[in-house]
This record gives sequence, structure tokens and C-alpha cells, in this order.
Amino acid sequence: MSKNVRQIRNNIRALKMRLSVVLLAVLAIAVGYTVSRGVAAESAQVAHGKYLVQLAGCTDCHTPGHLLGKPDKSRFLAGSDVGFEVPGLGIFAGPNLTPDNDTGLGNWTKDEITSAIQTGARPDGRILASVMPWRAYAGLTKSDAAAIVEYLKSLPPISRKVPGPFGLDEKPAIFRMTILPPDYTGQHD
Repeated sequence: MSKNVRQIRNNIRALKMRLSVVLLAVLAIAVGYTVSRGVAAESAQVAHGKYLVQLAGCTDCHTPGHLLGKPDKSRFLAGSDVGFEVPGLGIFAGPNLTPDNDTGLGNWTKDEITSAIQTGARPDGRILASVMPWRAYAGLTKSDAAAIVEYLKSLPPISRKVPGPFGLDEKPAIFRMTILPPDYTGQHD
């Protein structure tokens, strides 16, 4: 085989190699662009959910220390350490909203979380305590409710069992705020 033929074959191999590299680069760019658009859209939805959670004041009742003036940001939305005492109903502390499977919303589906936010119905059929303003959230648009759920699901799971709920005869060893109607005349401890 002549030197020219070998040179031509080497040039063809080099050209094939360069073409393969260029095609792989184009493919990588196309895949990266597609993925980044999906991530950007998801990130925009999560960011909108975060905004709505902050605007709605979810952190007030669902972050330890918040109702005592010192929110524990390391346990953000991991459940309150203060209960709301509602005469005739009991004492309720805001639960863990992180996606922890054992103590939070980790085993709840997105539809179950949306239902709780907008109808007050838990997956087990119980209705949320009246201090949860689900009636105000019933009017959220479908996209706003979905954004809140996506944000809650994006949080790091925090294992934190929130005490309660407590019945009328129970006296839990937690701080509590009592909600009294203006005409309430009963005894308060």
C-alpha cells in the first residue's frame, strides 16, 4: 500500500473522529438545552410556590419558634412547637410540611396535599382544624396550588414529630395560644 493511500485513510479516520465529536457535542447541547428548559420551568414553578407559601404565612404556624419570635430556619416548615387551643375542639399544632415520609407529607400524593390546602380534607378523611385557613385557600388557581405543592415537595425532608392533636381533657406540655370568640364566657385555664 502506498504512502498516499495510508495518508488518505488516516485523514478519513481523523475526519470521522472529528465528525463524531461534533455530532456528540451537538447532541449534548440539544439534550442540555431541553433539560435546562424543563428545569427552568420547574424551578419557576417551585419559586412561585415558595413565594405563595411566604405570602400565605405558612411559616408562621408550621416553623418551630416562629410564633415565639425566633423561627428555627434549620427546621423550616417542620411543624410548630406552639399549639392553637380552640374551645370545644382541642389543641392543634401546625404539622410538619416537609416531605419526610414518617413525620411529614412524604407519603402524601400531590393531589392529597392540594385537597388538604383547598378543601381541608386529609387523606385519612379527617377535616383540618379550623385554625388552618383552607377556606381562604380554596380559591387558589390550579396552577397556584400546584406550585405550592411542588415547593413543599422540593424541601429537604426533616424528621420531626409534632405533638398533638390534643383533646379537650388533655393538658399538653407545649406552649399554646387560645382562640376565643368575642362573646366567650367559659372558664379559661
